[in-house]
Amino acid sequence: MSGPDPRPVRAVFLDVGETLINEGEIYGRWAEWLGVPRHTFLSKLGAILATGGTHLDLFEYFRPGFDLRAEERARQEAGVPNGFGPDDLYPDARACLSGLRDQGLYVGIAGNQPVEAAEQLAALGLDADVVGISDVWGVQKPAMEFFARCAELAEMLPDRILYVGDRIDNDVRPALAYGVRAAFLRRGPWGHIQDDPETLRRCLFVLDDLASLPGLVAAHNAPLGEVP
Repeated sequence: MSGPDPRPVRAVFLDVGETLINEGEIYGRWAEWLGVPRHTFLSKLGAILATGGTHLDLFEYFRPGFDLRAEERARQEAGVPNGFGPDDLYPDARACLSGLRDQGLYVGIAGNQPVEAAEQLAALGLDADVVGISDVWGVQKPAMEFFARCAELAEMLPDRILYVGDRIDNDVRPALAYGVRAAFLRRGPWGHIQDDPETLRRCLFVLDDLASLPGLVAAHNAPLGEVP
């Protein structure tokens, strides 16, 4: 943090992949589908991310001409699980969401995900006021419109909203640019590879897990009389 910030947090939105959902097994299943050893697949993912690439560049590397939608359809037809389920939920996710809701905060889940993720998240029964899916909204991070949608749903000014995510490029920088507060979560490939000290100094919190988040928000708000 850059220093004390008097603005209270009244709403918290959390990203999906590598924030609430552990994508390790998801990438593992993709490695097997592409016929690549898991450790090789994940090592190449780290190398690509370190040079500014994306997960789609990873798929293209191992299968030139890769078509994500076509491959997902083929996997479905072959009975290979797509997406995520209860076993992929990070152990600290439920308690974090409940701890934030217990403070009377508006809690949202919003991330860059396919349409199918809406049903998968609903099946998890997470304690949140709203779930936002980029492919349902028709807008993806890092677009400013994504964070504007969060503010619209919460019916709050951007500077009363905290967005929590594992990526500096897709989560932290655009959230701050729109005027939303940001918390950077150091987990998952992006969370450990990406680094920008100047941007992180502007974050309200830099986290190693979600377990600490409710207490940090409560401590931030308590002197302001915003929460019990």
